Amino acid sequence: MPETLHCLIVGGGPAGLTAAIYLARFHLKVAVADDGNSRARQIPCTHNHAGFPEGIAGTELLERMRRQALKFGARFVDTHVDGLAIIPGGFEAGGCNGFGPARTVLLATGVTNRRPAIPEPLHADALRTGRLRYCPVCDGYEVTDLNVAVIGCGARAVTECIFLRSYTARLTLILDEGTELTEDDAARIHANGICIVRGRPTDFILDETGIHFAVSQGRMTFDTVYPALGSEIHSGLAASLGAALTDEGCIKVDAHQRTNVRGLYAAGDVVVGLDQISHAMGEAGVAATTIRNDLTAYEPILR
Repeated sequence: MPETLHCLIVGGGPAGLTAAIYLARFHLKVAVADDGNSRARQIPCTHNHAGFPEGIAGTELLERMRRQALKFGARFVDTHVDGLAIIPGGFEAGGCNGFGPARTVLLATGVTNRRPAIPEPLHADALRTGRLRYCPVCDGYEVTDLNVAVIGCGARAVTECIFLRSYTARLTLILDEGTELTEDDAARIHANGICIVRGRPTDFILDETGIHFAVSQGRMTFDTVYPALGSEIHSGLAASLGAALTDEGCIKVDAHQRTNVRGLYAAGDVVVGLDQISHAMGEAGVAATTIRNDLTAYEPILR
């Protein structure tokens, strides 16, 4: 029979891999279920991650972290966990063949950005060339003084525009038709000199001069586009076990990354907080240390 894990980590992004490194170095039996869909894989090159002044691609960062976790004894299964069940002494995961039950589970399942209507491979090409960006906190510096559009609706898009205004004055808010701004939001947009164009962008084209799309007023061209369309939060596994969620669907945790379900923890973008690699890694370090300490509170882990 496969041995019982001290912890199963669901998700192989920066949070999950950081936790794996910590837990393996605590001499605990840990496995990571990774379906390969971490948002970090879409990062062509980040210059915002400390320690990499020349930048690092998301895929390279994940590979380095995975090698580090393997070096200290973490195990991996490249699979999607399609279900979790509470069993005596821990949890059982669907889709994790080859591993036994786990005494604890850390959910680092992240989120997925909602995309504008840009087909592949154009979407990937736009990301790679910096014509399409999803995180102004990460890379607003790279669009300094460029011609930038924010595509979205309501307060989320307004907030993103105001944030980007500190990088460039050449900003246009592309509002979905039928979207009405509050008086306060409209006043903020006007006060910051941000143009408003209404219509849902279609027919995207990418070339050396920029990213082009059509709206009801005609075709438009920008250096970079930021979608502000929200995210799909991958908290379904937590919800299936009765874990508390926020109104937006993020997993609620305490200051030590515990959910309200005993033995179930969460870290990274699936938890409310700043969606940044550094923040996810910090939460993961807290979660892993808490898991180790919670386990040893009930019985010592001897070597």
